[in-house]
Amino acid sequence: MNKLKIGITGQSGFIGAHLYNEMGLEPEKYERIFFEDNYFNNHDMLRSFVKQCDVIVHLAAVNRHPDTNELYKTNIELVNLLISALNQENVKPHIIFSSSTQEEQGNPYGKSKLEGRRIFEKWAHENHACFTGMIISNVYGPFGLPNYNSFIATFCQKLTHGEEPNIITDSNVNLIYVSSLCKHILSDTSDVYKTNLPIVKEKLIPHDFSKKVSEVLALCNVFKEQYFDNGVIPPLANINEINLFNTFRSYIDIDNYFPFILKQNIDERGTFVETVKIGVGGQVSFSTTKSGATRGNHYHTRKIERFTVIKGKARIQLRKIGTETVYELYLDSKNPSYVDMPIWYTHNITNIGNEDLYTQFWINEWYDESDPDTFFEKV
Repeated sequence: MNKLKIGITGQSGFIGAHLYNEMGLEPEKYERIFFEDNYFNNHDMLRSFVKQCDVIVHLAAVNRHPDTNELYKTNIELVNLLISALNQENVKPHIIFSSSTQEEQGNPYGKSKLEGRRIFEKWAHENHACFTGMIISNVYGPFGLPNYNSFIATFCQKLTHGEEPNIITDSNVNLIYVSSLCKHILSDTSDVYKTNLPIVKEKLIPHDFSKKVSEVLALCNVFKEQYFDNGVIPPLANINEINLFNTFRSYIDIDNYFPFILKQNIDERGTFVETVKIGVGGQVSFSTTKSGATRGNHYHTRKIERFTVIKGKARIQLRKIGTETVYELYLDSKNPSYVDMPIWYTHNITNIGNEDLYTQFWINEWYDESDPDTFFEKV
């Protein structure tokens, strides 16, 4: 099977960045066609982009704007610019459009999404092309912008930066984790290419779960009190709570928070240190590393992982996938401490001392060779 060439308008945005990274986990299936927002201001670049793609996922949009008329106008203009480039190049990639359950609410954002979807449907019918209009509920996940992408992003940012979140309306909200949404999008690209027929469809994306805003805030407060303040991995009842916890962790400033200093209990017998307090299970491992040697250079997309140095000196390096900033953190067994690995951060650990390094690793799930959630990339 040839690789699918997929481009994402809004690649640098919250959902776009996650989708771009998710495709990077399967390089044998997907070729990622690079996109920058300024392509909409350069028609030659936009035309070059569309003619390279088998699939275009149109995510580019304005979610919030002080002038609601400008928000509506911009979102429709982006749809028309994309269609204009398609027509001028006479290409018919499968278009996947991210619409919203706000279509039904009649606000300017919802109206722009509904009209944008209708414009794409008309283009697809006229050109015998494939189009999927995805109706999506509230999306949350790591690295979303506070006060823009999701109320969950706002809660997490405030709780990890000494502020108190406020609830404006305590409604029941349907929520989907950004990685779940990405899997739906990629699944749709594969389904269409099994048929070789033009398909124009509306697709309601199922949400992962529903909770009141106050219930989400209560969980985030548990994460703050148990994990952020005291280093305890909280009880996580299901995958949705794990996803919320990993979202919360993504708002912690790595260089200001880690290494987390542990309490030493010292008496005439020696030293006793509690390294992991958990409300979940998982697996504890131990390693020795020779002087100058490095372990790791991989990342996880869901696992929660803690490194604690038991003996020796270590340097831990972390870099968020798709970025260049490298964080360097130093651990010394003389001052017991740990570092937790954020998801989507490639990481390693190097013995920078002269003796063997002893390291304890805790991870929240057993290693499964069929689904290791471990992807290699040098820091």
